[in-house]
Amino acid sequence: MKVMVVGSGGREHTIVKKIRENKEVTELYVLPGNGGMTQDAVCVDIGAKDIDGLVAFVKEKQIDFAVVAPDDPLVLGAVDALEDVGVPCFGPNKNAAILEGSKVFSKNLMKKYHIPTAEYAVFDSASDALAYLENAPIPTVIKADGLALGKGVIIAETREDAKKAVHTIMEDKVFGKSGDHIVIEEFLTGPEVSVLAFTDGKTMIPMISSMDHKRALDGDKGLNTGGMGTVAPNPYYTEEIAKECMETIFLPTMQAMNEEGRTFKGCLYFGLMLTPNGPKVIEYNCRFGDPETQVVLPLLESDLLTIMQHIANGTLAETEVKFSDKAACCVIMASEGYPQSYETGFQITLPEKHDNIFIAGAKQKDGVLVTGGGRVLGVTEVADTLADAVKQAYQTVENVKFANAYYRKDIGQKALAAEV
Repeated sequence: MKVMVVGSGGREHTIVKKIRENKEVTELYVLPGNGGMTQDAVCVDIGAKDIDGLVAFVKEKQIDFAVVAPDDPLVLGAVDALEDVGVPCFGPNKNAAILEGSKVFSKNLMKKYHIPTAEYAVFDSASDALAYLENAPIPTVIKADGLALGKGVIIAETREDAKKAVHTIMEDKVFGKSGDHIVIEEFLTGPEVSVLAFTDGKTMIPMISSMDHKRALDGDKGLNTGGMGTVAPNPYYTEEIAKECMETIFLPTMQAMNEEGRTFKGCLYFGLMLTPNGPKVIEYNCRFGDPETQVVLPLLESDLLTIMQHIANGTLAETEVKFSDKAACCVIMASEGYPQSYETGFQITLPEKHDNIFIAGAKQKDGVLVTGGGRVLGVTEVADTLADAVKQAYQTVENVKFANAYYRKDIGQKALAAEV
């Protein structure tokens, strides 16, 4: 069986390694991949957003199944284009990927179908947004409508910061057209939880919960990043809360998308806040989260490719989805200076055993693996307890070497404190 995975980061490397476990896979390609994936798949230099290139490749290689992992190609309609030439895919169609592609759409959907989320207002002009902010509660949250590499959300602690965010997004266009419309929403408080869920539009199976660490610096300080580390499961996410989320958020979202004629098939990511008034949705993503995938999939005991095929066929209810009762911790090793300016091109030395090291920003140069991005790699360890998983992850980090390396020293500490 010939399988193609679209994407190039740590999430895709995790998916590739998991798909390799299926004995029916004879050829595995990743487009474009990165220099750290070459031992696990054939990397092909076709960009994730090059839809015509993806279609030409699946025709040439007679690909049997495709996994479209990143948000951009999903929102651009990569799954539609691949299915049009007869290739079954894991991932939502374009009309369902709008759930992440437009925050205005997702907020309006939640309002229409009474799915709990923060109060909000939508603006198409900077002047209207600024006028609204004169009397809006502070702190507040400003969100660019479209995709912005996970960085289109600004938490404004003061009125001045909120106004500055509006200017930055809507007038300076730091996120391009994604900032043509913005959402200004209520600032929620409580523990955050990420829950990825498999769905074929008829069945919804949540995966193990996780906790992301978005801020660049220890103590949740510094700038927002694409994620500096994760742990799973999230101790704040109890069985009782999971049941409530299934009834008030997960199933209603699946049903709402069906009602809108936008049936969602793939991985639906729920970013949740456990507020004093119950769980609320902060955001939806239309794909596996990064770096949540790096702790969730290593705990999956069932075959990932089989699950993906059942989702594509609309038969998810007919296959087993089983997770280990162990815990996982992923520490992201980044280039010093990320998420702003940083240097690349430094040689990476990995320990002899590195099955659970997932490469994100690296390339091959003269046969040597060198740093090639802000987030370079994720070190994941699985253990019987979360404390042991955290301890082992940091021990492995000590054996990964590259100049200019930076990582947070407190991944998992908030979760461990909650377990006490």
